[in-house]
Amino acid sequence: MEEIVSQRRCFLLGDEGAETLLLQPVDSRGSRSFSKEAEAIRSLAPDRSFLLCGFPVENWSDELSPWTAPPAFGDSGFGGRAGETLRFVTEDLIPALGAGKRVFLGGYSMAGLFSLWAGAEYDGFAGIAGVSPSVWFTGWRAYARQKPLRAGAVYLSLGVKEENTKTPGNSPSGECIRELAESLSAAGTPHILEWNPGGHFSDPTGRTARAFAWLLNR
Repeated sequence: MEEIVSQRRCFLLGDEGAETLLLQPVDSRGSRSFSKEAEAIRSLAPDRSFLLCGFPVENWSDELSPWTAPPAFGDSGFGGRAGETLRFVTEDLIPALGAGKRVFLGGYSMAGLFSLWAGAEYDGFAGIAGVSPSVWFTGWRAYARQKPLRAGAVYLSLGVKEENTKTPGNSPSGECIRELAESLSAAGTPHILEWNPGGHFSDPTGRTARAFAWLLNR
């Protein structure tokens, strides 16, 4: 099922009358893996009703980065337009689809970083899922130390082979995500840090499904 929200074509899967809305930035080119993800969530949380909404993102480096940053790989830098994306989520998407519902926001890689950042900027999320998030991003570690997440629960994960992933001048991902988990413990925020086999590109659909299922099953 699809729905147009503020001129964006959003993919919807699950139960229309569900009390929980799962939001996720997705690749605008298609929804095949998104459908598989919804099936996996259903199998992992069979007793929970949910509506999964994937909203398309054309340029992940621009639309999901919270501030501008130099290139990490290749020649293209980061545009720092996450604020625009968060406004779409909070001012358009949630009022249209999530009124009166619990809202979980999650995503993979840069979408995972966006979700963590959004959870610190906006206090209306019941849960946040940062799945293999790009916590190596320039300036993230300093930001996370100053801006705690305000979500009701937080799921974190990383692949064991990506633990030491970093870009020039930035901290390894493993150090960053452990520090974030420690800060959540200190704040008393319910959370989990799950380590997955493989590297960054190993089973993103399955990893994301497990993240949302963990939030649903709490």
